[in-house]
Amino acid sequence: MGRTLENKKEIVAELKDLLSDTQSIFVIDYKGLTVAEISDLRNRIREKGGTCKIAKNTLIRIAVQDDENWQPVQELLKDTTALLLTKEDIGSVVKEYKKFQKDTKKTELRGGVLEGKALTGAEAEALADLPSKEELYAKIAGAINALATKVAVGVKEVPSSIARGLQAYVDKEGGEGGE
Repeated sequence: MGRTLENKKEIVAELKDLLSDTQSIFVIDYKGLTVAEISDLRNRIREKGGTCKIAKNTLIRIAVQDDENWQPVQELLKDTTALLLTKEDIGSVVKEYKKFQKDTKKTELRGGVLEGKALTGAEAEALADLPSKEELYAKIAGAINALATKVAVGVKEVPSSIARGLQAYVDKEGGEGGE
């Protein structure tokens, strides 16, 4: 039994709602995946703060037609389409998808849309190589800590070097004066 017009309108409304909170979209071809594998992909993506949504290409086109930011996704819609929608951490969602793809060897990343610009599959996969927000925070904290340590060592070294200089002078004067 096919979907009713009312049901299709609900799906389009749900897609529009999801897109309003989305930072980027990645389009994959999920042909050949079992229901269990799709569920696994959805769970993996959800853990990373993303959403995996499967809908008919026509309904996706209707959902994005009024939003200039997402219109480039239309050129990626063909065959069996699943959307990976990210809110914040784009890199970790793509990394998780690549792990899933490596495990199943059944899907293909067609491309994506980021800030209104279309991305090729290779450009979308390159986002997986970017560090996550937590990794960036850790690197910044490490750099700040290293700088603070260097400053502290430098400040501590000033009185020590003055003391060594004075001691050397005293030793030199004491050595010459005693003779």
